[in-house]
Amino acid sequence: MPERSAARRVSAVPEMLTIEWADGGVSDFASLWLLDNRAEDRDPHSGQRLIDIADLPERPRIRSVVARDGTVRIEWEGAQAASFELDWLAAHARDRNVGAAPARARRWLEGATLDARRDFANLTLARLRESPAERLTWLTRLLQDGLAFLDEVPTTESTLLETMPLIGRVLETNYGLSFDVRSVPQPENLAYSDLGLGLHTDNPYRDPVPGFQALHVLLASNAGGESLFADGFALAEHLRAAAPQAFAQLTTVPVPFHYRSRDAELCSERPLIQLSARGEVIAVHYNSRSIAPLALGARAAEDFYAAYRSLALLLREARFQLRTHLPTGTLVVFDNQRILHGRTAFSSGRWPRHLRGCYLMRDSVHSETGLLRRQLAAAAQ
Repeated sequence: MPERSAARRVSAVPEMLTIEWADGGVSDFASLWLLDNRAEDRDPHSGQRLIDIADLPERPRIRSVVARDGTVRIEWEGAQAASFELDWLAAHARDRNVGAAPARARRWLEGATLDARRDFANLTLARLRESPAERLTWLTRLLQDGLAFLDEVPTTESTLLETMPLIGRVLETNYGLSFDVRSVPQPENLAYSDLGLGLHTDNPYRDPVPGFQALHVLLASNAGGESLFADGFALAEHLRAAAPQAFAQLTTVPVPFHYRSRDAELCSERPLIQLSARGEVIAVHYNSRSIAPLALGARAAEDFYAAYRSLALLLREARFQLRTHLPTGTLVVFDNQRILHGRTAFSSGRWPRHLRGCYLMRDSVHSETGLLRRQLAAAAQ
């Protein structure tokens, strides 16, 4: 048994089980929470619950606990007894987070500047396909850092969609399963021009917003067209610390986004910085090209635009940017609700530039990573 799952002492009062771990930590488990998580009340095949909270006593009382051989057996008054493995309790203890999903990296704040792509996961497409262990490492880094690269990717137009099942599931939009980023006459989207694009996230006017984006460089420009990336989480946390009033504005004021084309009429509303119920930054939505007029009074508009400007100015600071030339045959994948991306201008008449892109369902990337981790763990036993 791993040391962090070994118990030094197990005790209980009617309302609560307490475990003092061998490493000095202490975890408390509510009696009702334990009763709600009895393995006997789950379908053995699907793992889904067979009961509802209304089927349980409102205030179940623990009668006794016995710890032996890595398990804790609990008896309740008026309810069936159950046993819990210490490893399982440790994994689900709120204060321990054993086995929890990898924490989001915050390195961009600490490092200020990035040494190009060397700070991020790099792998060849061949190794991604051939080595499940290396693919898991690459996917884990993608989830932690929000950004990862693949090299030596064949420059055929079908390669992008052929590769995506190794990463997640493609999200079809009005652009189709994939789209081509290259200059066209009279573009409906400025991405399809020679213009430089400031840092932004894609499609905040959709519901839901695409979770991840992949861009495959089929033809790199030899002059201009450098790629820009920035960590929206790091920027948001910087703003929270340096300008809390601006941060509060950007997390509470709903911003309307709108996109219109021949085959799409899309609109949605969300704050530029989105928080979880715990107050954690979980998404950044920044796209100045698609913000619609805000419904704000004069004073409220003044406060919001001051905060909005603060974030916009941070995005222009080189210390928060990764600026890199992506050569032909590179594929980059990034979290579209965290990583802002952009590019410098180029001249397609002289140096054509062609990227093929697609969006991935956010939960599918997390699912693919979790399934692979489970499969490799099972194979190692």
